[in-house]
Amino acid sequence: MLRSLVTPLVGLACLLVLAGCSSLSGTGDKGYITGEGVPTEVKAADRGDPIEITGTDLEGTEVDLADLRGKPVVVNVWASWCPPCIAEQPDLNEAHDQLGDDVTFVGLNIRDASREDASAFVRTLEVDYPSIYSADGTALLSFAGTLGPRSIPSTVVLDAEGRIAASVQGRIPSVLTLVDLVEGVDR
Repeated sequence: MLRSLVTPLVGLACLLVLAGCSSLSGTGDKGYITGEGVPTEVKAADRGDPIEITGTDLEGTEVDLADLRGKPVVVNVWASWCPPCIAEQPDLNEAHDQLGDDVTFVGLNIRDASREDASAFVRTLEVDYPSIYSADGTALLSFAGTLGPRSIPSTVVLDAEGRIAASVQGRIPSVLTLVDLVEGVDR
């Protein structure tokens, strides 16, 4: 009887060790998976079609990414209950301040239970750019192939034509990293 239990237990232990060594990080049991925070850049010749997203921000104002073309746009995917999102927001605010009017920032709030929860995050962390509210996460479909449906937090840099120029799955590594990605969009 003891031998019949040892083999499954050894197998289970091996699976647990392998799961701990996977490339996925984060807390899948919490409804999101954080990435490694490694930037990915896309050469101008390899960029796809412009990203099309429309929605309402937390105040109910319409936001259309097509209206923002002409300069780079930083889209940050977040949720108010996400610890890495809370941790990275000061860096996003600083990058927003450093880049000034040369870039537009837009948040993409997904999977929050209410606009009130999302608005509290924005107030508390002093976010001064609009965030599209997409409680069901459908706005992420526009980023298929770049971001997964549970990619919180993530940041995507769009070029002046609205095409994906760079992305970071997970918390941005630093203010400098994001500023460099945005400034390198035209390369």
